[in-house]
Amino acid sequence: MTAVPDEPDPGPEPLHEWTAAGFDVGRARRWIGAGFPLDAALRWRAGGVHAPADASAWRAAGVSPHAVLPMLRAGMTPRDAVQWHELGYSHAEAADRHLAGERPHPRRWWWTLLRRRARRPDALADDEADAMRELLASGVGAATARAYLDAGWRRGEGAPAWAATGIDPARAAAWRALGLRPAEAAALAAGGADAFDVLRRWWDAGVPREEAASWLVAGFTPDEALRARTDGATAERAAVLRALGGGIGPASAGPDR
Repeated sequence: MTAVPDEPDPGPEPLHEWTAAGFDVGRARRWIGAGFPLDAALRWRAGGVHAPADASAWRAAGVSPHAVLPMLRAGMTPRDAVQWHELGYSHAEAADRHLAGERPHPRRWWWTLLRRRARRPDALADDEADAMRELLASGVGAATARAYLDAGWRRGEGAPAWAATGIDPARAAAWRALGLRPAEAAALAAGGADAFDVLRRWWDAGVPREEAASWLVAGFTPDEALRARTDGATAERAAVLRALGGGIGPASAGPDR
C-alpha cells in the first residue's frame, strides 16, 4: 500500500493562522505536532477527519482527504480501506460495498470480466449526512458514528454526548426515551442497569413518561414511585421526606431501579 503524501511541508504556519481557520489552540498544536501544514489539515477536516492521528492513519492507508468522506460515511476504518484495496477495489467501490454490509472478499472472475454490478447510492440522505458530520466533528469514531446513524439518531438529538458514554445506540435511545441525560444513564448502566429492562418496568408500572426520569434518578423503584404519587408527592418531595427519615423506601441506585 502506497501512502498518499500531502504537498511538501513548508513548515508550520503561525498559530494565529490556525485559529483564524477555526482550530482551537490545543487542536492546532496537535496538527502542527503531527507535521501537518494548515492547508492539509483543512482538507482533512473538510473530508470529515478531525484528529491528526486519524488523518495519519488514513494517509498511511493510501486514502486522500478527497476520498475519505464516503468511507467514513460507510463506517470504514483505515484497516478496512487497506483490505478492500488489496483485493482490487477502488475507494469508491469499497465504500459502496461496505455500506451495503459486505466484508472484503476477492472479486469473482466473472465480475472482473464483465465489470458489472448493481450499485447502491454512495451518499447518505441529507439528514443522515448532517448527523454523521456532527458525530465525526465531536470526535466520535467512524464505526460508532455509523452505528448511531443506523439506529436512527439524527443531528440535534444529542448523539455525540450519548456516544461519548460508550452506551450502544439502541440502549442510548431507550435511556433517552425515559428522559434521562447521558451522564445519568451512564451511572445507571455502570451499576448494572439495563436500559430495555428499566424502560419496560417503568412504563409497565404506569408511571407517566414525563415523570419517570425524576423518580428514577431520585432512587425510587417503580412501585415506590406509584405509592408516593398516590399520596400526592412529587419525586423531589418524596426524596426530601425520605432523607428526613420518612417517605417511601430506602434510597438505592442498584440495577433494580
